[in-house]
Amino acid sequence: MEAVAVGLDPDVIDVVRNREPLSGLGDREAVIIQAGREIFGAHRLSPETYRRAVTLFGEANFVDVVDLMARYAGTAARLAAFNQQMPPGWPQFLPLPFTPPDDVDPRSRSRLPSLPAPAQTTRATPSLYGRTLSPQGTGPGQIRGHGAGRASLEANVARPLLDLAVLVTARAYDVQYAWTLTEPAAVENGLDPAVIEVVRAGGPVTGLSDEEAAVIGFGRELFGPHTVSPETYASALEAVGGTTNLVDLVDLMAQHVSDATLLIAFDQHLPAGLEPLLTMP
Repeated sequence: MEAVAVGLDPDVIDVVRNREPLSGLGDREAVIIQAGREIFGAHRLSPETYRRAVTLFGEANFVDVVDLMARYAGTAARLAAFNQQMPPGWPQFLPLPFTPPDDVDPRSRSRLPSLPAPAQTTRATPSLYGRTLSPQGTGPGQIRGHGAGRASLEANVARPLLDLAVLVTARAYDVQYAWTLTEPAAVENGLDPAVIEVVRAGGPVTGLSDEEAAVIGFGRELFGPHTVSPETYASALEAVGGTTNLVDLVDLMAQHVSDATLLIAFDQHLPAGLEPLLTMP
């Protein structure tokens, strides 16, 4: 709805919605779509697409375009994790390859209950992109409002589980930089190398602790089919000790999704002399 309001051609939206060919689109629209398909599909951006994007937008503008995509990739992870559905009566414009689970609060339309409405403030200068698009009580702001922040997460959830969540995210996006910098720290923090190997190789979680299996299973569903089953959600909730901690854990993973998008787009290599630890597809 926002895109139509600011003048994006509905035919371009349909190309994205239905994953149609890019023939007939303007150069700028086509290169943004192609970049997104490569970053989020293949987990790499080809030199050809990168050069086209920089030629059309300039380096600084393309960095900002990717940063916008990165932030929305993180938002998508938060919405999927907590099964945010459309408010009652709102049309659903995106065809989904799955049926969302029905374990949602009737008011928030997510797995989390509605928070009290905040006090209203008046903007001195109205801004189209600064306005809140989500109806009150729904959306990413509502979800993040259930968290207590990174310091609380680190105080309440064992550090090895946090490192495990980061590694699961890095594996899902095939980000060598994030994985290789995280793995040694994870081992130092007490994460069993055998658990790391399960994530690296995509192996079964049999034999792992309930907490480790829950975090891995949660991440695999979140970043694979992009929908988390009620059973997997319940296991993750128990593994980290409740809603607040899970919201903060998902926020940690979502931040790493945003970082992964930037690292992929700009082909971030490892520092000189550092050996890669992640087997790439």
